[in-house]
Amino acid sequence: MKSKHLIILLAALAFTANAQADNELTLDSCRAMALRNNKQLNVSKLKRNLAREVRKAARTKYLPKVDALGGYQYFSEEISLLSNAQKDALTNLGANAVSGVTGNLSQVISGMVSQGLISPQIAQQLSGAIGNVGNAAGAAGNQAGQKIADAFRTDTKSIWTGAVVARQPIFMGGAIVAMNKMADINEQMTANSERAMEQNTLYDIDKTYWTVVSLRQKQKLAHSYRDLVKKLSSDVKKMIKEGVATRADGLKVDVKVNEAEMKITQVEDGLSLAKMLLCQLCGMPLDREITLADENMQQAASIASYGSTAESDSFGVNRPELRMLQNVVDLSKQATNIIRAEYLPHVLLTGGYIISNPNVFDSFNRHFRGVWNVGLTVHVPVWNWMESSYKIRASKNATLISEMELSDANEKINLQISQCRFKLNEAKKRLKMATDNLTSADENLRCANIGFREGVMETTDVMAAQTAWQQARSAKIDAEVELRLAQVGMEKALGNLR
Repeated sequence: MKSKHLIILLAALAFTANAQADNELTLDSCRAMALRNNKQLNVSKLKRNLAREVRKAARTKYLPKVDALGGYQYFSEEISLLSNAQKDALTNLGANAVSGVTGNLSQVISGMVSQGLISPQIAQQLSGAIGNVGNAAGAAGNQAGQKIADAFRTDTKSIWTGAVVARQPIFMGGAIVAMNKMADINEQMTANSERAMEQNTLYDIDKTYWTVVSLRQKQKLAHSYRDLVKKLSSDVKKMIKEGVATRADGLKVDVKVNEAEMKITQVEDGLSLAKMLLCQLCGMPLDREITLADENMQQAASIASYGSTAESDSFGVNRPELRMLQNVVDLSKQATNIIRAEYLPHVLLTGGYIISNPNVFDSFNRHFRGVWNVGLTVHVPVWNWMESSYKIRASKNATLISEMELSDANEKINLQISQCRFKLNEAKKRLKMATDNLTSADENLRCANIGFREGVMETTDVMAAQTAWQQARSAKIDAEVELRLAQVGMEKALGNLR
């Protein structure tokens, strides 16, 4: 039975240890979660993917483009190769020709009758025969003219068309080259923007992480200080009973105990808020219970082992902000090239295949037929009232503005690096002073406790020593965290935070 209870106890302890291990976060794990869950950083990654696709699209400008077209049109009138007068002349071709011939023959017969060569009866018979022959010839001529008019008909009220067109740019004034360079620069800019946001996220995580660690250390310090004043309060109460201390001494100590309890409350509230902020930055629920791996470490040892690589002077060459401003300068230069290309000659090779119904290449017959074509298009701007010069000058001025902003930012970043270096050196000196002060405060408290027990020191002296001890330890915690944040700030200023 005892062994069963032992097994259950061990299992419970193992489960508790695993749960604590799951909730324990290191600085690296916090960074990884923040980079993974930060929404603005994810937006930057999507923008970088967008810029990559835009760059790929820009590469296609070098390649030929092929388009397929098709359509149908209905017209109220068809295309006519003959005028209305010509159509009427062809329709009455036989009648017009016969009328002229029969009129001449009638005059000849009338002349023969007047000369007595033929009789009027014979002339009448001849006129009747000529009329019959003329009517038959006129009808045949009209039919032939109508066939000719019908042969010239285009039958183009309903038109079907289709085409395949290919275009290959040969020289576009350098616009395509400039456009591709701009796409490359834009992709680099999105990468630099993502890097800048990543560094800001890491800096916020480091700052919050070490703030939580410092508040945790201050929480322990507050409990230790409360235990000290409680111990003093217990000793004073005993001394009051013995008559070697006054009630006023007891009240002074009680005030210190209450102040210690209030400090514990303030530190715990601050610690809870700092942990909530860390959870929010890491993308975790705000009410999640977390434990940091460095909460129980000796801060002096961990910071001393951090090293001082951040002190290297690289003049901010790795700052993504500077690279972004340089990208802006490069984009402005390529924009000038695009404007210049607009006013240079453009050469375009074209080709394709066109089909239509009715077929315009076979007397407008109602069937599809096509034709190949190849051509060269040249566009040369001749005169634009100096518009090109004005636009190019304006674009060059924009480039100069970008270059001046880059130079100004470079100077400010160098100044920021110098400030961070001063802060780092000050933080190191402050930590050394805080360590020395803590040693003195520990010795002062030890002497005060001994003197109080020996009866040679007053209660106020002990309370002053305890307060000095608490302030010295708090100052040391602040100095340790300040040094850590100064080192992180130096790395961020140099652009090396990763």
